[in-house]
Amino acid sequence: MNSNELIALEDQYGAHNYHPLDVVLERGDGVWVFDTDGNKYLDCLSAYSALSHGHVHPRILKALITQASQLTLTSRAFRNNQLPIFYKKLNEILGYDMALPMNTGAEAVETAIKLARKWAYIVKKVPRYEAEIITATSNFHGRTISIISFSTESLYKQDFGPYTPGFITVEYGNSGELERAINQNTAAVLLEPIQGEAGVIIPPDGYVNQVAEICKKHGILFIADEIQTGLGRTGKMFACDHENVRPDIMIIGKALGGGFYPVSAILANSSILGLFKPGEHGSTFGGNPLAAAVAISSLETLVDDHLIENAASCGEYFLERLQEIPSKVIKEVRGKGLLIGIEIKSEYGLARNYVHQLMQRGILAKDTHEKVIRFAPPLIIDRDTIDWAIPRIQEVLQS
Repeated sequence: MNSNELIALEDQYGAHNYHPLDVVLERGDGVWVFDTDGNKYLDCLSAYSALSHGHVHPRILKALITQASQLTLTSRAFRNNQLPIFYKKLNEILGYDMALPMNTGAEAVETAIKLARKWAYIVKKVPRYEAEIITATSNFHGRTISIISFSTESLYKQDFGPYTPGFITVEYGNSGELERAINQNTAAVLLEPIQGEAGVIIPPDGYVNQVAEICKKHGILFIADEIQTGLGRTGKMFACDHENVRPDIMIIGKALGGGFYPVSAILANSSILGLFKPGEHGSTFGGNPLAAAVAISSLETLVDDHLIENAASCGEYFLERLQEIPSKVIKEVRGKGLLIGIEIKSEYGLARNYVHQLMQRGILAKDTHEKVIRFAPPLIIDRDTIDWAIPRIQEVLQS
């Protein structure tokens, strides 16, 4: 079937909860993808950072095939021989005492919320069912009912109430407002150190550190959602590392699965994560041997192939090259590592129009919040490929 036929089938039989670009991909190789009509594109989205290792990384593919031929699923009713090694690898590389694996990022966020609430009742002695969690404006943590309950984006929530109580929202980047919102029932603060979905919003210097210090001062938990920014995307293992902050609960996902399999987790020390007791929380697929084997290889590849260092150096280079583009349509170019956003001035139309033009020139990027083009290529990208992309991006932004 050609692309038009496949698009027609998808539109006929699939729910219309996405508005994808009309490109039908059938093969990927490193930073490149190929459509059903034989066209080649540079992937500058990386499946929202889930493909940080690039498409079909051979080392992770080998781990997937090897494990898939032996044992794929046990449920947590039984133990398997990959999960303990996965736990140990997480500890060695990321430095937390304990982990709890799930599948999707939203599941991991829900897990962190449940843990923070239990901690509030057991440790902080907040009256039962009165715990509050502080979140930030323009956040994006997932699509579940509880998560959209503290979203400030009307599109994500307007037709899906009633909403889950227990969340207080403050202005992102405003540590003073955050501290004023804390009361005796506050259990935690949940933030993205850089807001990717909101348009690559980078908070003021020192903000993440201020939040961590405020949480410590008031005896509450700091939960960092690094599902998109973690595991090297910003040029450090975690975006919080740019300010030398170690959150009480770290949420990871996306790149943890190496682009092959959905794997997420929350990380914390045993004094916090040890509060969960058997039967209180779980997932049929969470921690399955196939997921564990893939995630182990993903973590090892991230370190052994120096992908974090490459994200730092190539990200700085990519950002500088983009900032040099002379264009009247650009309001701002901002980013950290290989998470970069170009904001288009309001008078020059929607970012999606520019994304379409980029696609026609062989670059796949993503518009977000109408005015921002997001560039987040795989962490394996090199300067030669960036040099190939820059003239095409410039042509679009000057057209």
